[in-house]
Amino acid sequence: MNAPAPEAAALLARLDDLGMRPYTEIGVFGARHAVEASRWMQGAKPGGVSTREVLADGGDGPLPVRVYHPEPGTELPLTVWLHGGGWVAGSVALADRPCRAIAAASRTVVASVEYRRAPETPFPGPLDDAVAATRWLATHAHTLGADGSRVAVGGDSAGATLATAAARRLRGARWLRRQVLVYPPLTPPDPDAHPSWKQFGAGHLLTREDMTWFWHHYLGCDPHAAIPPPDAAPLTAPGHAGVAPVSIAVAGCDPLRDEGVAYAVRLGETRVPVSLREWPDMIHGFLGMGGELAATAELVAWIADELSREET
Repeated sequence: MNAPAPEAAALLARLDDLGMRPYTEIGVFGARHAVEASRWMQGAKPGGVSTREVLADGGDGPLPVRVYHPEPGTELPLTVWLHGGGWVAGSVALADRPCRAIAAASRTVVASVEYRRAPETPFPGPLDDAVAATRWLATHAHTLGADGSRVAVGGDSAGATLATAAARRLRGARWLRRQVLVYPPLTPPDPDAHPSWKQFGAGHLLTREDMTWFWHHYLGCDPHAAIPPPDAAPLTAPGHAGVAPVSIAVAGCDPLRDEGVAYAVRLGETRVPVSLREWPDMIHGFLGMGGELAATAELVAWIADELSREET
């Protein structure tokens, strides 16, 4: 069985010493505060990237978007990024340093979307925002210094779920070239179908109880009461033909690992081009732990490589 790398195990122990409490205990506001406070793990802010703020169309009104350009004056491909946080927490501010790093490494214009969050706006609101914002950003790419004919959509954790569901809704859009999914939750926790929940569902930062709590807020109901809609839980979708090529990163010590692997297999069966990379000794959330884990830089480099990949 996989085990966390020594530096990841040390970080988990440190977080435990700091008295991290389950999201199920601290509630929505507590969860939002705790997630924002985790920025101390991200390390120094990458330089060399220009930023600007714009308003993009959302599912029910304008949404703030922070745009990162690594080479102002040069038209570059566009990457729409959707932050993690269980659809309940997280923000453009939380994703700032990872997005700077991705923009610099990939030489793409990264547009980070402040989509609406649950429980105030449950499914399909956050997904409607992701779809509408991606369309708007592609249409207005030239005003951002980007190429609207070369667009990728990506995200980490819950943002990755929104990214792949948005790509499903946007299938057929010739400008959408790729989806990049970093440790995505793709269906409510099911230890029988996905044994990584039994192996890592406690003691590895993200717990089964907390993930069930996030799903409950996102769906607005008990996530196990019925099969969720395919656009909410993409692993339940009956087909994937026609979606943009997919790149999936999973952490080996993450309870979500098996969902990401199963999704890659499902996509391959539908002949969707798919690239899967596993970091066997990493934990959930390590994209946002660059100040503590050396593997974060490797993940950013992989994202950059995948964003430049061209399917033949």
